[in-house]
Order: sequence, then structure tokens, then C-alpha cells
Amino acid sequence: MPRLRMGMIGGGPGSFIGPVHRIAAEMDREIELVAGCFSSDAAKSRAAGESYRIDPARAYPDLAAMFAAERGRADGIDFVAVVSPNHHHLPAASAALAAGYPVISDKPATATLAEARALASAVAAAGLPYALTHTYTGYPLVREARARIAGGALGTVRKLVVEYPQGWLAGEATGKQAEWRTDPARSGPGGCIGDIGTHAFHLAEFVTGLKATALLADLAAVVPGRAVDDDCTVLLRYDNGARGVLLASQIEVGEMNGLRIRVYGDKGGLLWRQEVPNTLTLHSVDGRTEIVHAGGPQLGPDAASRTRTPTGHPEGYLEAFANLYRDFAATLRGEPAPLLPGIEDALRGMSFIDTAVRASRDEAGWVPLTI
Repeated sequence: MPRLRMGMIGGGPGSFIGPVHRIAAEMDREIELVAGCFSSDAAKSRAAGESYRIDPARAYPDLAAMFAAERGRADGIDFVAVVSPNHHHLPAASAALAAGYPVISDKPATATLAEARALASAVAAAGLPYALTHTYTGYPLVREARARIAGGALGTVRKLVVEYPQGWLAGEATGKQAEWRTDPARSGPGGCIGDIGTHAFHLAEFVTGLKATALLADLAAVVPGRAVDDDCTVLLRYDNGARGVLLASQIEVGEMNGLRIRVYGDKGGLLWRQEVPNTLTLHSVDGRTEIVHAGGPQLGPDAASRTRTPTGHPEGYLEAFANLYRDFAATLRGEPAPLLPGIEDALRGMSFIDTAVRASRDEAGWVPLTI
């Protein structure tokens, strides 16, 4: 089948996530990056286009120019990837949808909950696909964990513990990636809670199939002078009565990207770690422990269909990201991709951030999580 043509918004010089999106999108040869408005600075957009090795004429100075030019081409873009800082997400995605282009966006969906609601309205009005890159849902063993829990391997889920420790913002925020993440004008009111806490929140709901209904949040700006939170502790209650703990921090010295999830039911427990992503540990109430390996013959269809190499050949972050793009390509071709995060996940994530920030600020105790 012909490859789908991608236009990118953001991902200019110094971007971490822009090149990740390109690599992931092109990994399975279903998608090709052909155009972009990579920066609001025309010179930087041209420079980024050169680094991505696209036609220089298709590195645009602004969105209007990109959409106008691409609509006039027989080989114009089929969809748009939004990879800019949070405060650009709503205007970029809304403009793309209004121009008739499906959107896949980096998370969180927007900078604020009000913007997320506006985005949901734009998606509904356009009637076009929208996807959100909660990367960790693309790992085969995360999908296996979801399938095992749905199949009753743990029985009734009673307890969830999800952690995302980092240490890279334990000191002064220097460099492009740190600066915008600690600026509420660009990140939104949530710092750590929006950057990585939302990943942990989504992972817990994705793996268990449960929905959080209430939370108690304690967010702090630990580094003196910081305007957004960099350390988060959130207690959660879920719709089946289960309790949860979410820990997210960017000031834990020595930690890198230690996302992990533990789930406990009345028949067993489960552990998956992002830094060791190719094993899934399952405990049974009778004392047995099973280690499930990526690529193994015991995987269910959701995990097996998104595994590229045999057991023992590690797959990681880029492959997981590529699985989301494979799912998005399927969606654009009219095929089902039920595990791909979409606008409902966007609204839940932004509601979580907004509720946690306000509840912690107001010392409100337990508050309902409403969408």
C-alpha cells in the first residue's frame, strides 16, 4: 500500500520529541515525513527540514502556508503530527482539523482543561481521527498485562501502585527541554504532574480497564523559585472500589525514566517496568511466579501483533512509539485500532492534571474526578 504522508508541527532545532516521532512514524514503512512547520521562526523551520531531509520547499514558515501549499499538491500530506510544547497543541491541532487533516498529538493534549474541552469540540466538529501518543501503551507487554487482567488472571483488582521517578530537574532548569516544562505559560499549570504524571495516570487506567473517580493530591515545587510542581503524590479511588497510589517526581536524584506499575487482585499480582520492558512478572495467590518474555509464544494477540523480534532481542521506547503510529495508520485506512489513545483519553488526562493541581493548591482533601 502507498505510504501515508505526514506533516509535522513543531520538532525544530533542539527538539527531543520531534525526531522520536519521525523515527517511530517511519519504522514500519507505512508513513513518511514529507513536510512540516517545524518552528515559528522561518529560518529554524528550514534548518529542521534540512535535518529531516525533506524537500526544502516543504519546510514552511507557518501553518497557514503549509496547509495552503499541501492542499494544492497531488502528493500533499495525509495527516498532521503535533509535537510542539503544550501551549501550541490546541491552536495547532484545531487548525489542522479545520483544514481537513487528522491529527496525532504528543501528550498532554493541551495546556489546560478548558483547552482540552475546546479540542474535543473541534474533533467532534471535524469528524476526523485524533490520537494521543501515550507511548507506554505501545509496549507489547503493557498490552499483554491489559489482556491478562481483562481475562481474570488477577481476579478482582484491589490495589494499583504506579510510579514515574526522574531526577533530571533536581537542580536548575537549563536547556530548551527543561525551560519550557517549568514555565506555566508554556507547560500549563501542571509541571511534573502534566509531563510524566499524566503518563502514569493513563497507564494505570489502560492496564486495568478501571476509571479513577476521586483523588487526593499533594503536589510541590521542591526546587526554590520553581513556578510549577516537580514532585507529586496522588491517592486514587477507582470505579470498582480499588485504591491506587501515583508517585511522580522529577527531583529524585539518580532516577532516569523509572516508570513502573504494580497491580494486585484477589487472585494475583503483576509488575511491569519501563526500564526493563521486555519482562512481565505475574504472581499467583498460591505462591507461583510467572515471568512472561516479550516475543514469547505465550503472548496474546494484542501483544504478539505488535512485537517485531524474537524473544531475547530487546525492543524498547522507539518500537513502542512506532506501535502507536502503526495503529494510527490503521485508523486512517479504516481498520480498527481499539487500543490507540484518543480524545476521551485526552480529556481524562487533562481533567486529572487540573483536578490534582487545584486540589493540592486548595488542600481540598478527597475530591471527585469528573470529566
